[in-house]
Amino acid sequence: MSTTPDQAPKPTPNIRPATGKLGILTPGMGAVTTTFIAGVEAIKRGISKPIGSVTQLSTIRLGKRTDNNTPLIKDFVPLAGLEDLEFGGWDIFEENCYEAAVHAGVLERHLLEQLKEPLEKIKPMSAVFDSEYVKRITGPNMKPKGSKMDHAEMLMDDIRNFKETRGCDRLSMIWCGSTEVFHRAAAVHQSLEAFEAGLANNDPEISPSQIYAYAAIRSGVPYANGAPHLTVDAPCLLEMARDRQVPICGKDFKTGQTFMKTLIAPGLKSRMLGVSGWFSTNILGNRDGEVLDDPGSFKSKEESKLSALEQILQPELYPDLYKDIYHKVRINYYPPRGDSKEGWDNIDIFGWLGYPMQIKIDFLCRDSILAAPLVLDLVLFMDLAQRAGMRGVQEWLSFYFKAPMTAPGLYPEHDIFIQLMKMKNTLRWMKGEQLITHLGLEYYD
Repeated sequence: MSTTPDQAPKPTPNIRPATGKLGILTPGMGAVTTTFIAGVEAIKRGISKPIGSVTQLSTIRLGKRTDNNTPLIKDFVPLAGLEDLEFGGWDIFEENCYEAAVHAGVLERHLLEQLKEPLEKIKPMSAVFDSEYVKRITGPNMKPKGSKMDHAEMLMDDIRNFKETRGCDRLSMIWCGSTEVFHRAAAVHQSLEAFEAGLANNDPEISPSQIYAYAAIRSGVPYANGAPHLTVDAPCLLEMARDRQVPICGKDFKTGQTFMKTLIAPGLKSRMLGVSGWFSTNILGNRDGEVLDDPGSFKSKEESKLSALEQILQPELYPDLYKDIYHKVRINYYPPRGDSKEGWDNIDIFGWLGYPMQIKIDFLCRDSILAAPLVLDLVLFMDLAQRAGMRGVQEWLSFYFKAPMTAPGLYPEHDIFIQLMKMKNTLRWMKGEQLITHLGLEYYD
């Protein structure tokens, strides 16, 4: 069968080596960021293992099952080494990384004391912040007053200075800050020209996270969004990232309850079992929980959490099983719980002859412990993508997000097992290896 130009496979990229230092920049230096940085420092010192990190612990099968060729991913593709990472970021609070980690209360003090020296050296740069977008917290460490374009220029200065003073060859930026209030793309987001005019004119539709993303892309730095709000998924920034050959991805780290949904829902659908209702509630006591206590920020999170189930179950294709599903999501701020979130799910399902059954899940998780290895994988993979000449939306990294970004008009894939296959096949393609289809008929010819 002939292959049309549209069907022809893309040529294998020429990946530049991961030489020199990789600088990691994080808007937001709270629980997730400090847990991530402390974890990397602990791993470098042999105190712990990189549990939860696909880049560090997962293998990738090459060739047939009978070939027994399964190298570690970090040995297969040229990723930056942990010893080559430099950390920096911005925050509205002035605490250094050690003080912020103590305040977050995620990690035990005896571990933090062993890491105090490197963590104390990491101090936050003054942040771009707007209380209209994050309503429940405020802090003293903010950029001086000016236009939003002034703030973008200040961030670009920060990026240049960090790269020079730390001796970094490359940079990668990932949003680990608070969830902003829910907004949809407005007129100012439709073109780069309109967006830059909006920056100069202080358009209220431009959020702080979009200013960080703009500064990153203008500086040639890959940008990932770990929160559910509108950022690089705005048309102007999508256009800018492609034009400037910058990889972007997001959004909203897939950690606790949604992680469970993307495990359970594909299994129910694979067996053609119906779902009549899925009730999800969370209690969370850290700063993220406090921010999400605001209805506007919760709306951003709710949209992200609700979308995964509908995309996985595809009610338009299976109306008898999923058309009338009642899906409810709640997040409750409960200070005594701290970072130890509880995600509780009640799932009403039905099977043969419509007989009802129930599944109940009580996931007593630690949000930042689940998020930290995702941050590590994303910054390493985004750097790899840039060295491979890949630009714009990196859909192959959907594995890490509740609301994955895709090309305009393309529905996102939420099934975590399909996402993992897509990610590993992308790595195989990068290195010119045969893609794995799992067909397996050749073993029985």
